[in-house]
Amino acid sequence: MRAIALPGARAERRARRHYRLRGYRILGSNIRLAGVEVDLLCRRRGVAVFCEVKEKTQDCFGDPLEMVDERKQARLRRAAEAWLAQAPEPDLAVRFDVVAVRQGKLERLENAF
Repeated sequence: MRAIALPGARAERRARRHYRLRGYRILGSNIRLAGVEVDLLCRRRGVAVFCEVKEKTQDCFGDPLEMVDERKQARLRRAAEAWLAQAPEPDLAVRFDVVAVRQGKLERLENAF
């Protein structure tokens, strides 16, 4: 079981570092909001970013970006609504990003949906 969890955790650490180096403040990782796990929640300049991180170590089962389907998008939107309902700043904009790690290379898709 532990070997399966390690690649995902490693990808999430890389995503956190990626955002931090670009001036984002990390608000949480692997947090549960409205029954949904959000891989990464960060903020910069009045924008809250809800980020889904996907890593693929093999080419089977499609591309990591394709893994964030309509159902997952709806769940992330629900989590964002729950977070915004309790956010201290009512004027925050929201963005949904997907970070894909393929064969060791990180790609961030900003405004993925």
